[in-house]
Amino acid sequence: MSATEGRRVRPAAVAGTFYPSDPAELRQLVRSCFEAATDTPPPPTPDRYHDPTWPLPRALVVPHAGLIYSGPVAASAYQRLLPHTVAIRRVVLLGPSHRVAFRGVAATTADAWASPLGPVAIDTDVVQRVVGAGAAFFSDAAHAEEHSLEVQLPFLREVVPDALLAPFVVGDASAAQVAVLLDLVWDQPGTVVIISSDLSHYHRYDDAVRLDRHTAGEILARHPDGVSDADACGNRPLRGLLRVAEQRDLTVEVLDLRNSGDTAGDRKRVVGYGAFALT
Repeated sequence: MSATEGRRVRPAAVAGTFYPSDPAELRQLVRSCFEAATDTPPPPTPDRYHDPTWPLPRALVVPHAGLIYSGPVAASAYQRLLPHTVAIRRVVLLGPSHRVAFRGVAATTADAWASPLGPVAIDTDVVQRVVGAGAAFFSDAAHAEEHSLEVQLPFLREVVPDALLAPFVVGDASAAQVAVLLDLVWDQPGTVVIISSDLSHYHRYDDAVRLDRHTAGEILARHPDGVSDADACGNRPLRGLLRVAEQRDLTVEVLDLRNSGDTAGDRKRVVGYGAFALT
């Protein structure tokens, strides 16, 4: 954690590896991801990126690999926010822990997160409210090297640059625990929840397509118990979201379903990516 003008700033941990560290190169990559996004009904407007009639999602599910691999699929979800940039005040972002093992949900003590496209301000009031309610605890170690949240920052800086961020890393936590956290923030005006999760890992292309279609069906059906560790690395935050979706009778829409063999990798061992919107 670094200090800048009295603020605690989390440095970028995977700039230069998961995405370019050069701002111009990164901005161009993000834009190319939108150009490669899957267009979903209703048909996109001539600018290709969005349709102003799309409703504001209450939540999105996005992948979190290197941007050349998962970025086009993530853009299929983020384009749904483009007609609503003024209305979005904060993004509550949850993703799985890949580096640190712990129980529960970890919050950041930072005031901002660094990004090549500029710092992202943390909604410290929301973070403190969640921690104060016992739904998370502060752990900068859990956030320090975690990529599942950081790789979303380039999209957030381009799509909702003025929105505050409330990021949480989910460890060994139940769907009920995650749902409690989401309920604490759900009714805050201008809030969008984003869950970061890849799908199947390291299967051959055809097997991955079959497995990911099954997982997508469980997500569409709002079945929290239908998504396992093998189905999605972010299954813990995802299952919490699906529990909330059940309780609040949300509609789930699949926006994109591809894998690394469709984007920038070979087809011998692929990672699955899905984009979903909940309204």
